[in-house]
Amino acid sequence: MPTDARCLVETAESSATVRLTGVLDRAGVDAVRGALLGRLWARPGPMVVDLSGVRIPDPQAREALDEVGRAVADWPATDLLFVSGDRPVPRPADAPPELLDVELLPVVEAAREARALVTDGCARWGLPELAEPACIAVTEMVNNVVAHAATPMTLRLAPRGGALHVAVRDHAAGRPTYAGPAPVDSVGGRGLLLIDVVARRWGSTALPDGKVVWCVLHAEDEAAFRN
Repeated sequence: MPTDARCLVETAESSATVRLTGVLDRAGVDAVRGALLGRLWARPGPMVVDLSGVRIPDPQAREALDEVGRAVADWPATDLLFVSGDRPVPRPADAPPELLDVELLPVVEAAREARALVTDGCARWGLPELAEPACIAVTEMVNNVVAHAATPMTLRLAPRGGALHVAVRDHAAGRPTYAGPAPVDSVGGRGLLLIDVVARRWGSTALPDGKVVWCVLHAEDEAAFRN
């Protein structure tokens, strides 16, 4: 998968290892970042990026790679590891990641389908206390796509420890911005506030052809709230 005249991102459909070769400078950062993010979403699970074949003369270019890792740290069923030098490239586990996902159209019924998947996942993974807050969050995430992006979307969720990681990927460039609580007399504008209330963390990641909006809910937070 070529991304820049001086840096290549080499992938294979059956492999969880990606190899960068050539020279990565600031001019090639955006293309490489987009390629890695796209690959991470398309192939859930752990991914290893082998840097042994690439030269990165600019510290800002190396920082941009680290930023990719930070950007996907809370995506469902995603783990990113950079390796370089003489260190052997680890082999990711062959077992498929534990996750649920569904493709949704930008229609009002999408939120109901999303809630059904979340309820199923919480029951399956022993996180029943997160079903209600996660349904609140996913309803707002999906409805935002319906109202503003108007593109097909993918809902993905996965457990990690005592937390539920939820993400919605659409194909529109605009990213959500949260300006704090809306005035009591305003109409609308409370969707992101609801996500902010029920989730410990949430955010969005730009992709070359859209974005991923994600949130993380912890069972211990819900238990503390109920007590």
